[in-house]
Amino acid sequence: MSSDPLALADDCALRASGLGKCFRLWDDPKDRLKHPIRGMLARWGVLSPKTYYHEFWALQDVEFELPRGASLGILGRNGSGKSTLLQVLCGILEPTAGTYMTNGRISALLELGMGFNPEFRGRENVFRNTGIRGLRERRPRSVSTTSSRSPTSVTSSISPSRPTPAACT
Repeated sequence: MSSDPLALADDCALRASGLGKCFRLWDDPKDRLKHPIRGMLARWGVLSPKTYYHEFWALQDVEFELPRGASLGILGRNGSGKSTLLQVLCGILEPTAGTYMTNGRISALLELGMGFNPEFRGRENVFRNTGIRGLRERRPRSVSTTSSRSPTSVTSSISPSRPTPAACT
């Protein structure tokens, strides 16, 4: 066993500890340019520092462990961070805080606007997406999927490979 407190056991597929994602919200598009320039001038002592944005924490202190073969459902109201969490776990977004490790490969199979066909059920969309990604048919059948017709249904697939650490401070 590793001395790393986040190290994964063989029976663990995914572990997150203190995971957080913060977005900078700018009042004016020009402020994106002003902020680094003013920061540089503040370091030189020419101007005092000023923050042109406010922070929005989409995820804060998320902790969980998912055993191999288990299913994970993420439920919540609009804007509660469901898609942000999946994007962080899939490597699309970098976490602002915390760490996570996967024991295998993880990918979002259904996401609003990502090849989702509203004419198909959730399971049919999963099979369609896994076929496009070149996964064998037996693998997605082991993934628990939602059968809702809702375009906000999200399913993840974890397939075995080596543990992959991802850390951010």
